[in-house]
Amino acid sequence: MKQSLSQKLAPLAGCALLFVGSGCAMFRASVTELDVNQKQHVDADYDYTDMRNVTEGLANDILASRFLKDATQPPIIMIAGIQNRTKQFADMKNLSDRLRTLLLQSGKARFINETRRDDLLKEQGYQAANATPETQTRVGRQLGAKYMISGSFTEMDQSSPRQVRISKQEYKYYKLTLEINDLETSEIVWTQEKEFARKASIPLIGW
Repeated sequence: MKQSLSQKLAPLAGCALLFVGSGCAMFRASVTELDVNQKQHVDADYDYTDMRNVTEGLANDILASRFLKDATQPPIIMIAGIQNRTKQFADMKNLSDRLRTLLLQSGKARFINETRRDDLLKEQGYQAANATPETQTRVGRQLGAKYMISGSFTEMDQSSPRQVRISKQEYKYYKLTLEINDLETSEIVWTQEKEFARKASIPLIGW
């Protein structure tokens, strides 16, 4: 028995209504809490998971280093900065701040705030001119660093050659090199490299 056109279209109409009814939720904005301790990667780029992993690894390596173990008291350290030599934006200040936090919280290292020197001197000058004698900060009492941390962050990438395919393969390799110099002698007392690489498959058709 032949079905009428309306009978044939009825299942399709039902599916369309079901899609529209459920699709409204799919197109609504939503927010989900994530565990920052859980590894998360959405592509091959450097991300917060990498930042946390390399800083924790480097902090542990520094704390286990000979120059720190041989120190009779926690040495004073400054961070000169880490150069970003990759093709993408990578917040190296965020990385160095977390490294300093981990080392400082260990109680085995002390730090000076080299990025706030101008602000500190400005405040000392203001106090000398305006604060009461008993509350003035004494000048010439700032501590000098014994060691300096510096480093560089580099990247190498490669993608699959042109060919008939439905996706593009992308490979990225990263290396973070860190070193600690004795400011008095310029000797490199510690250095370490952290490497990681990632592969991503990128569809050629999508939205």
